[in-house]
Amino acid sequence: MHQLNWQKSSFSSDQANCVEIASAGELVYIRESDDPTTIVTTTRTKLNAWIQGAKAGEFDHLTA
Repeated sequence: MHQLNWQKSSFSSDQANCVEIASAGELVYIRESDDPTTIVTTTRTKLNAWIQGAKAGEFDHLTA
């Protein structure tokens, strides 16, 4: 995983609240920068579906 080009979210804070994402082929990898050993793996299609749901407010109740 160390050879992936990890990108930090522009919404990350200076207090280690950083989410990073990388991709290789159809797979997408997501991790927290303060715990880079734990990585969530998904596909571009599934991540895009999740993003659309987040934009539509489907998960707002989880962060309120």
